[in-house]
Amino acid sequence: MKIRHWGLADYPTVFEAMKAFNAGRNADTEDELWVVEHPPVFTQGLAGKSEHLLFSGSIPVVQIDRGGQITYHGPGQLVVYTLIDFKRRKTSVRHIVSALENAIIATLAEYGISAAADPKRPGVYVDGRKIASLGLRIKNGSVYHGLALNVDMDLTPFHQINPCGYAGLEMTQIADFRQPAPALDEVSASLTGHLTRQLSFQAT
Repeated sequence: MKIRHWGLADYPTVFEAMKAFNAGRNADTEDELWVVEHPPVFTQGLAGKSEHLLFSGSIPVVQIDRGGQITYHGPGQLVVYTLIDFKRRKTSVRHIVSALENAIIATLAEYGISAAADPKRPGVYVDGRKIASLGLRIKNGSVYHGLALNVDMDLTPFHQINPCGYAGLEMTQIADFRQPAPALDEVSASLTGHLTRQLSFQAT
């Protein structure tokens, strides 16, 4: 399992790179985790309904090929894309989703934050407020896209949408519970460590 750090990167650039990686992989291609932070952008999933975008303002809206509805990415949010051949690893997409959720929960616990998954909807929540979102694309026996964990960001743009299709869903972040907020690199190291353990991978 290779971990690739993109730093701050434009969303469309990374999106096209993910699609190309998945299309070009073969039975011997090493799985990868891509760690990235994006400039402000709304992303609308395949089943996305236009009414969930209340107003975009100056923030671009990108139509993408993952499942789910609209969400927001911006500076201070940790995004990890999971490019995994689940058929080769003889696992299921459900197991991967659970592994992502459990890794986020374990990471948050290191900062004294008690979080949980919701069996009725993907993501991780703290007292009913969403702190992390998940969205995957399944193609050719592999998955891509991944997770977004709110660390220390401006949450205001979430009020411009119904996050993940839920009107009135309140968002939260690590900075609401821990001050000073941890650096994104610190949270990244913790989260990728938990991800590789949850998915039984060895990071390279």
